[in-house]
Amino acid sequence: MQAVIMAGGKGSRLAALTKDEIPKPMAPFLGKPLLEWQLEQLKRYGIRRVTLVVGHLKEKIISHFGDGSTLGLELDYVEETAPLGTAGAFPLLLPKIESEHFLLLFGDIRFDIDLARMERFFLEKRAECLLFAHPNAHPYDSDLIVTDGENRVTGFDSKHNVRTGWQDNLVNAGIYILSRDMLRRVPEVKKTDFEKEILAPMAAAGEAIYAYRSPEYVKDVGTVDRIRAAEEEWRSGFPAKRNLEFPQRAVFLDRDGVINRYNGFVRTPEELELLPCAAEGLRQLNSSAYLAIVVSNQPVVARGETSEAELETIFNKMKTLLGREGAFVDDVFYCPHHPDSGFPGEVKELKIDCDCRKPKTGMLRRAAERYHLDLSACYLVGDTTGDIQCGKNAGVRTVLVKTGEAGRDGKYAVTPDLVADDLAAAATKILEEQ
Repeated sequence: MQAVIMAGGKGSRLAALTKDEIPKPMAPFLGKPLLEWQLEQLKRYGIRRVTLVVGHLKEKIISHFGDGSTLGLELDYVEETAPLGTAGAFPLLLPKIESEHFLLLFGDIRFDIDLARMERFFLEKRAECLLFAHPNAHPYDSDLIVTDGENRVTGFDSKHNVRTGWQDNLVNAGIYILSRDMLRRVPEVKKTDFEKEILAPMAAAGEAIYAYRSPEYVKDVGTVDRIRAAEEEWRSGFPAKRNLEFPQRAVFLDRDGVINRYNGFVRTPEELELLPCAAEGLRQLNSSAYLAIVVSNQPVVARGETSEAELETIFNKMKTLLGREGAFVDDVFYCPHHPDSGFPGEVKELKIDCDCRKPKTGMLRRAAERYHLDLSACYLVGDTTGDIQCGKNAGVRTVLVKTGEAGRDGKYAVTPDLVADDLAAAATKILEEQ
């Protein structure tokens, strides 16, 4: 696979570092140019041929890297004589790209991701375009991606839109894998916005654009403050710990009674209310090496009391409310099944004895496969004995919280490893224990 880096930005927000003497991608990051870190990461995953799209102060980049031989790479350049936006240079790239697909990224991000894993997902989906997507702590001022149940992108929700409903916390991180034919969608060299003019119409037409959901480290470092914050994270070793090439740790979270108040089944978005300490606990986990993954029994779907579409809206309300408080969950797994029949309006095909309904471990095992989890290093936080039994069955450590049912269901004779007042206290105990 080849790669293209959009490295033509002026970087006025980085003027304190660049002093308008070097282009934005050459801004210093832990002692060497940001662009050099990117190239080294590409080389790590076997990418040797890289085209740099350069513009402002392009001679600084070209003189520093040359043909790339000092880095063990083959570099060439496409020069913009005027700013062309995020896709205007596509016609100039067409003769440079010989592989059937290529990686595209922007020169103001730091990342540590398993590119081989992302490429496999692209090939499995037979995608035309794959976007690296992740949740963040400020979705309210971010451009969001809208997807269906198969991770196909169906739309884009600009941060400038007036948002009236509940949104998934899924942000475009600025790393793509594109088929070579995508370059032909810009027929002439002119200023073009990739997302608005190319991707949005493709999504509306139902074309093969997919989101690659990942908790791996990708950060926009387009300001001085962001560079300084990212430098601290790299000094701590945090980005490497999130790379899915390596085994991961997670805290599995029941939803009802752990994140939101428990007042019986939640059937509508109006019935969901966050617990006071939920966002605080998740903020602790978000800044740790642990992923925060919801695993929730939702028999209301099988019982015909809520559709899966309505359930997604309920989860999106949870994500939106958490995002307003600077917190997020990395993923959500739910079981829509229920083994017992006899409910008015029940969905018969979901009335089965499945492998995912807690205390069975199907949701945890699927999360482990998706995110390369070492279950022996994971935790499960729940408010019922069923949650704790599920954790025991999966071989993870367990925390019973005193919110929700607080273990009073009494279905299973099981003892948790830890007991905490709420999710915030549970997160503190987990991080102290580790």
